[in-house]
Amino acid sequence: MKWSTADIADAVAEGLQQRARDDDLEQAVYGFDALDELGLHPLIQQALRGRGWGIWPEQRYPDDESRPRRSEGKRCDLVLTPAPEGLPLRDPKVKGTLFDSQPAADPEESYWLEVKTVAQFETGGPFRRYSAELFAPVTADVKKLWTDSRIMNGGLLLVLFTADREVAEHDLLAWHRRCLDRGYPVAAPAVRGFNITDRIGNSWCAIGLFGIRGV
Repeated sequence: MKWSTADIADAVAEGLQQRARDDDLEQAVYGFDALDELGLHPLIQQALRGRGWGIWPEQRYPDDESRPRRSEGKRCDLVLTPAPEGLPLRDPKVKGTLFDSQPAADPEESYWLEVKTVAQFETGGPFRRYSAELFAPVTADVKKLWTDSRIMNGGLLLVLFTADREVAEHDLLAWHRRCLDRGYPVAAPAVRGFNITDRIGNSWCAIGLFGIRGV
């Protein structure tokens, strides 16, 4: 299957924009930009599920499947399997055996997605580690996706909440340049964005999906 970063970015943007409208209708004290990264994951999963893809959070990277304990090894935030079936991921330990009788998607045909979110403002005021959080941990996820030998399709979804559109677009471009300067094979992103009601200082939500494998 040929995966489209544009389609995935569109789905995430539409889902989060609907959540922004819901926050406004509810007259919420805090919007979804006040959620931490783990709190945002279910919103992204719900948005992607609406396109018919299978959505499988917290999956072990394929190269770590040989580890004896399922609790060991690196994990990917989210794995998408092809529509319309939304198949589960195939367990490599049963592939080709008598137990391998149910339809499933192999790691090579699935899309492996790491998700990171950084907000310029939090409920307590400006987030002083905004730049550090944007550049340090995020590039580590690029290396995980790129070095796994069985991942053919993957990307990093970066969600930014900023004071305005200009800040978000500048920072997405700066992040991409940083990756290229370090020799990381990161494609130009599919970027989407929309206004959000300013409750704590953020008035723009930007979504950048950077393809890393299968681009």
